[in-house]
Parts: sequence; structure tokens; C-alpha cells
Amino acid sequence: MKKLAAVILAAGQGTRMKSGLAKVLHPLLGKPLIKYSIETARSLKAEMTVVVIGVQAERVKKELEKDEVLFALQRERLGTGHAVMAAMPALKGFKGDVAVFYGDCPLLRPETIKDLISAHRRKRAAMSLLTAVLDDCGGYGRIVRDEKGEVRAIVEHKDCTADQRLIHEMNPGVYVFEDGFLRKSLRGLTNNNKQGEYYLTDLLAMAVESGQKVASSTVKDAEEIMGVNDRMDLAAAAGVMRLRVIADLAKKGVTFECPETTHVEPGVTIGPDTVIEPGARLSGRTVIGPNCVIQMNSRIEDCVIGRGVTVKSGSALEQSKVGDGVQIGPMAHLRPGSVIGPDARIGNFVETKKAVIGKGSKLSHLTYCGDAEVGSEVNVGCGFITCNYDGVNKHKTIIGDGVFIGSDTQAVAPVKIGDGAYIGSGSTVTRDVPADSLVMTRPPTTVKEGWAAKKRAARKKKKGNKKR
Repeated sequence: MKKLAAVILAAGQGTRMKSGLAKVLHPLLGKPLIKYSIETARSLKAEMTVVVIGVQAERVKKELEKDEVLFALQRERLGTGHAVMAAMPALKGFKGDVAVFYGDCPLLRPETIKDLISAHRRKRAAMSLLTAVLDDCGGYGRIVRDEKGEVRAIVEHKDCTADQRLIHEMNPGVYVFEDGFLRKSLRGLTNNNKQGEYYLTDLLAMAVESGQKVASSTVKDAEEIMGVNDRMDLAAAAGVMRLRVIADLAKKGVTFECPETTHVEPGVTIGPDTVIEPGARLSGRTVIGPNCVIQMNSRIEDCVIGRGVTVKSGSALEQSKVGDGVQIGPMAHLRPGSVIGPDARIGNFVETKKAVIGKGSKLSHLTYCGDAEVGSEVNVGCGFITCNYDGVNKHKTIIGDGVFIGSDTQAVAPVKIGDGAYIGSGSTVTRDVPADSLVMTRPPTTVKEGWAAKKRAARKKKKGNKKR
């Protein structure tokens, strides 16, 4: 099998983004644009991947520091040919084919480049190029073919004749080269043009003039070649990518009630017969099991969710684990480190943080539970708070199995409440509670019969005296 190297062009600023951030670092569905191209190179099984960097080179390097890539610095941006020239030292000693594509084209599928590589190798071509057929080619260069259908030239829009402007096949700028042809041709490339730049398209003329074979492959879906040049392009690419992800999940048995308003990132996994309602946002490495319901406007990030879970409207879950059969929300917040056991209930306006909640336990409403371990079958009343922070350090609350906690109660950590204990409403627990104990810290109730009537009468008398 012939070896493959990938060269990714990612040196530009992207001035139309109107940003202080290099274009390829702008996020698209949870990761920078450049990451999509890196993943494409990985899918192609490229032996070497060279990323040509320029603007904010160190920031791009840092973003890709965990990826097995090489970097080539293009100090001046003098065209696509110049960018590939900058990459060649990193490819020293490489023998095989070199695929060249861009760091700002996240929609380009690996399968499309694989088709181009296959066409290149079948024909034993020196150079091969991807083409696309558009209803309106706008300012793109046109592909000119001879009577046999062979590619003979790329004519830039400004140089096209009237007839050539009627051509609907254009050049997206994705190539595969035989390494020997590429090295030799780059040495002969000139910048004799008004822009003073070196263009890869000039290599086609060199191949044709020297009698080298040229192959091509036409992209099946022209949407793939869309580059990101400004913020609207970024939004459009995100929309396409999002619907791709949703379509793939739908084929696997997931129901999306309104795909147009649902945000799902490429790393998300969802089981069959799960229903995703409008406005849900699922991101990161989230895994959702089968037969779940994710209601409107919920946000789930980097979570693992079991089978048969219902996440009700407006809930937010981050870096948490949720067991089978759990109900969450509406308007609940699971902060990082929360682990919710099977069949538990986390109700409306409940917040957890680094909390382990046992099987079947219920925190039904208006509760904060942080840095805590809650046993199984615990019932927590409205308004319970774990006071886990003393102003300097965080402390832990441990609640045993079968505990009942009344409303408007505080547990001042560090504290442990034993199995089966009963905490009366309005209590503040400041020390450990033995199992099966009753705790009541509120003052005794005082009832003074007739006091309210006497108070009202006194007010009326005082008011009458003022009128006189």
C-alpha cells in the first residue's frame, strides 16, 4: 500500500472574521475548526500530517499539542503554493502521495478525499484534484476539460472567456500529488502575477505541459466544499454539521422532535427510542442511554446518562453520571462530580455538586446538596441545604440510608447523619446524628390565645385617638 501524507493549510488570519482569534481556532460545535481537518487526516490513515501555520502559530500549536502532527511555519502568506513550499522540509524523506486540503473546511468528508486518492492511484497520476458542480460558480476558478473529458486547465474567474464563465464545474482547492512531481514542480513555481503569489493551480499547467497524467474526482455533495470565511459561514457550517449528526443518530433510532432547534455535537452518543425535544443542547462526550426523554431547553455536557431517564425542561447537567430510571428537573442543576443513583429523583430548583445520591432517594425541590454522600431511599424536604463551605475549606456531609429530612433544614458540614434518622423541619444539624434518632433544633411553639384580636383592637383605638 502506497503511503500517504496530509498537508493542512492553516496559516491565515481570516480578516473577514473580524476577530483577534486566528480563523482556524474559532469553535464549531464544541471544537476548533482545525480539529475537523486533523480528524480527516486521521481517518485517511495519513502516515504524516503537516499543519502549515502562520498567524498565532503558538496558539495553534498549543491547541494541537496532543495530536500527532508536524508543524511548518509560513512566515509570509504568499499563496497556496508558497504554503505547500513551507511544508516540504517537514516531508523530507517521505515517499508516497501527498493530500493537500484546508483547515477551514470542516464539512469535507474523509470519504470524499478517499475517492480522490483512489482516482489518483488508479490512474497513476502525478496530480489529482477535487472538483464540484455548482449552479452558480461565482468567482471560483473553472475546470476546463478536453473532448475526452480530461482536465486540461483551471481558469480563474477574472480570466474566463464568456463561454468559460458558463462552465458549472469549479475548483475547491483540494489536491493529491505524487511526491516526486510535487517537489520538482514547486521548485519551478513562480509568482509572476499581479498579486506576487505562488499558486498551486499553476502546477496543473506544469503537469499538462510535461505530459503527466492528471486525475479528478467530483464531490457528490457540493455543501462539503464550503469554507469558513466569516461569521455567517461559521454559523452555516455549524448548521450543516449539526443536522448531519442528528441525521446519523435518527438512523440509529433516536427521535428529534425539532432538529432545526436542537444542538447536538459530534461526540454525543444517544441510545434508541430516546426522544429529544426542541431546544435541547447536548455537547462534549455525553452518552445518553435508550428510552430516555430529554425535554425542552435542557443542557447536558459531558455526562453519562442511563436507561429510561427523564430530564425535564430547563435542567442543566455538567460532568455528571445519572443512573437508570432517574427523573431530573424541571429547572434542576447537576454540577460537575454529581452521581445520581438508579430511580432517584432530583426535582425542580435542586442543585447538586460533587454529590453521590443513592438509589431511590428524593430531593424534590429547592435544595442545595454539595460535597455530600446521600444513601438510598432518603427523603429530603423542601429547602434543605448542605452548608459545605466554612469560608476557607469545603467539608463533607454524609447521610445514611432511609433518612427523612424535613423542610427548611441545614446540615453544617462536616457532619454525619446515621441510617433511619429523622430530622425535624426547621432544624440546623451541627453534629453527628446516631442512627434512628430524632433531631429537632427549632424552639418550642408558643401559642397565646386571643393575642391577635387584642393587637387589632389596640391599633384601632390608637388610630381613633389620632383623628381627634
